[in-house]
Amino acid sequence: MRTHTIAGGGDLRLHVREWGEPDAPPVLFIHGWSQNHLCWSRQFNGSLADEFRLVAMDIRGHGQSDAPLDASSYTTGALWADDVGKVIEALDLDRPVLVGWSYGGTIVCDYLRLYGDAAIAGVNFVGAAIGIGKQWLGTHIGPGFLDYAPLACSADQTVALTAIRDFLHVCFVKSVAAADRELAMGWNMLVHPQVRANLLGREEDFTPDLARMKVQVLVTCGDADTVILPSMARVIQDHAPDCRISEYPGVGHAPFIEAPARFNAELAAFTRQCR
Repeated sequence: MRTHTIAGGGDLRLHVREWGEPDAPPVLFIHGWSQNHLCWSRQFNGSLADEFRLVAMDIRGHGQSDAPLDASSYTTGALWADDVGKVIEALDLDRPVLVGWSYGGTIVCDYLRLYGDAAIAGVNFVGAAIGIGKQWLGTHIGPGFLDYAPLACSADQTVALTAIRDFLHVCFVKSVAAADRELAMGWNMLVHPQVRANLLGREEDFTPDLARMKVQVLVTCGDADTVILPSMARVIQDHAPDCRISEYPGVGHAPFIEAPARFNAELAAFTRQCR
């Protein structure tokens, strides 16, 4: 494992880690709202690292990356786009596959809007949002998020702690080890509640940007996901020209944790196909 500090958008310091051989085909993992690069442990601790260069970033405001509290650091799409672009540039990633989970899908779309897809090989949207704001609530962003996210933004630690606990319970449908839940609780609570709130202060529809894509797209979704509803996956499929959906029966918001063997095999096959 190698650790990097990379200047992202607005020179904000991003914490980035990587596994595998430096000259192997790269995969860049982008986690979601209130999460951490550690959520990808079943990927970087598995066989994927034998074949690919796996890079996982703590997005701005999360993990060990810088976490300013002003809203503009999180509501400016160009900053998110530059975060991804600067990681690709600094680590000399040769046509990486981007893997965006949940809010990470929005960050991938920020990158596509500003940079296009010429420097990447493909995109794996995982339980991913490609829109944010009122028009998506209820129809595409479900109660698993809406019931808990506002409370998780509370400055009252008891309120936020309870909300994050309940949010994690609805994220997973299949059984997850108690130790893994405890770690997830820890990295969620590392995120300042104001940062959580700032991430939600956007109104975006990235469907026009998807329509301009030329690279292949894989959409991974659990059919029991109540956080980002399966209807979001169908929106992506309807707009991205070269796209297929892989639906996981009886799986919630985190297929890469709930069904890691299948997820890793599909990501490996997709990365080979894209390259």
